[in-house]
Amino acid sequence: MMARRLARTLVAAHLCTSARAWETIAGLKTKRMTVTPAPAGSPTIAKGDTITVHATGVVKETDKKFWSTKDPGQQPFTYNAGVGSVITGWDQGLLGAAVGEVRKLDIPAEEGYGKGGFPAWGIPPNGGLFFEIEVLSIKGKSAEL
Repeated sequence: MMARRLARTLVAAHLCTSARAWETIAGLKTKRMTVTPAPAGSPTIAKGDTITVHATGVVKETDKKFWSTKDPGQQPFTYNAGVGSVITGWDQGLLGAAVGEVRKLDIPAEEGYGKGGFPAWGIPPNGGLFFEIEVLSIKGKSAEL
């Protein structure tokens, strides 16, 4: 039991670091942190782009990982940026990120799965989320970037 709790704590600590490093996002309660900056000149995410990422999500309240594209049998995740195809905190928290960048997001419930949570994934009602997301590729509206 102690080893299990330690493992959960280490996962959460990996995804959540000092509050001093978190940046606010205008108009949101979600916070972001750049873990690994992108190489200079890398293309950045804009509304309408098709993005492919690696992502790992942890429930704040339980320190439980609920999803990772890096787990066996999983693949990178692709979505359309800035148009509401993913939860608000993720959607808005990655705008401006660049290919090769790794960001952490601290997403409160109201910008995540809200009052209903996502029970199938172990996300409780009003559950907050931590994500670590690596931008793998961006396909723009007119050309692949």
